[in-house]
Parts: sequence; C-alpha cells; structure tokens
Amino acid sequence: MAKLYFRFGTVGSAKTLNLLAVAHAYQQQNKKAFLIKPRIDTRFGEEFIGSRAGLIQPADLLVDEDSVIPIDVLSGCHCILVDEVQFLAEPLIEQLRAIASDLNIPVICYGLRTDFRSRLFVGSKRLMELADAIEEVKTTCSFCNHKAIFNLKLSDGKPTLDGPVIELGKEETYIPACSNCYGDALKSGEIGALGGKLKAFGTTAAKSSRIDL
Repeated sequence: MAKLYFRFGTVGSAKTLNLLAVAHAYQQQNKKAFLIKPRIDTRFGEEFIGSRAGLIQPADLLVDEDSVIPIDVLSGCHCILVDEVQFLAEPLIEQLRAIASDLNIPVICYGLRTDFRSRLFVGSKRLMELADAIEEVKTTCSFCNHKAIFNLKLSDGKPTLDGPVIELGKEETYIPACSNCYGDALKSGEIGALGGKLKAFGTTAAKSSRIDL
C-alpha cells in the first residue's frame, strides 16, 4: 500500500525546493509526478510552484477550500506532491489519505506545521492524525545554531502575535526560530539582543561547522 507523507518545516527550510527536487527525480525516470497547490498561493504566479532558490514548475491542479480532486486526472500518476498543504481543508486531506490507500499512489505533502502563534494549521493537524510518515525538513534558528521549530512574525521589525494568520508574499515578515529565541523575542518585544547573538553566531560558525539539529 502506498503511503501518505507529511514533510513539515519552518519558513525558510527549503520545503518547496525539496518538493521540486522529488518531482524532478520522478520526471528523470519518465514517471509522472502530479503537483497540487492551493489557489491562494500566487507568490510565483497563480499556476506555478516556486522556491526562493529560483526553481519553478507549473502545478497540475489548483485547489480551493471546497475542492475535490477529480480521480480521472490522476490516471498514470506515480506520485502526488502537494505544496503549502497547511492551507488545505480537512475533507481534502482525507481525500489524499483515501487516494494513497485506495489508488495505491504515494502522496507527499509539504507545509508548515504551525502558524506564528505556534498553533497547528487545520490541514497540518489533520495530516498529523492521518499520515503514515511524518518527517521534518530541518533548518537552523535565525539567531543561533539550534534547530528552528517556530515561525517568528515581525511587524515593523518587532516580534508580534497580532495580525492575520495567512499573509502570503511577505516572507521577510517571518523568520525561523528555536524555542528559546522565539520566547525571548516575544517576551522582550525586540530582536536587538538576539541580533547581537546572531553576530556572535557568525563568528562561531567560522570556527566550527556544527549544527545542532
């Protein structure tokens, strides 16, 4: 039986780059990778899935809040890849589960686990409940060398818990942070002290390649 995968990571962890690399690997073997993304994500154009590293590929299907995947479009698919899965509604996650189980097509979903308030997104929550495999796409904290697990939101350069949960196209507003730096930033309301920490990390990194993931 094919599996349903959830590969999650913070902002800046190269999730989409990973997705596009997997798609390329399938295509190199003359296999069909079917790419899905939410219609609301228009950062690289409405019909494209893009990485900040510069790679881009057209999506095969755009989905909305109430979408249902037409089964006939999956004919000949060897794998289904879903970008920004956190924005999908529960029924669509459940359909992806059924596709993996009933049609024997692997489904690999990429997205954020939590929002900037550290709360699970609806789509991510359902995936945590239904996925066969849950895998972390790791990156380091913006301020130190520990693993990032939170998405810190900035407003006018200051940490905040206010504002809408979905703000696509404002990547500079969100930065990956470990639990300590995330908490310190929100408590102080500033990233100045953490910025000094970042400079110190730059000096240390020149002497050591250790990354605490």
